[in-house]
Amino acid sequence: MTASTDDDPFDRYAVVVNDEEQYSLWPTTKHLPAGWTPTGFEGSRQECVDHIDVVWTDMRPRGVRERAGE
Repeated sequence: MTASTDDDPFDRYAVVVNDEEQYSLWPTTKHLPAGWTPTGFEGSRQECVDHIDVVWTDMRPRGVRERAGE
């Protein structure tokens, strides 16, 4: 289930990634916190969620994947 965006104060989001290759979305009007890097994809909240669903196929942090030998 997704939350309604009718009362969402942010119009645009950026898809961001951290050093462990974990994805999130962040309002483009807010300063990005340390440790997160923009991926270059921006859009509505739903567009960003849909993009993350496509690109983040392995939810394990990078360090865990590396220890598993991938």
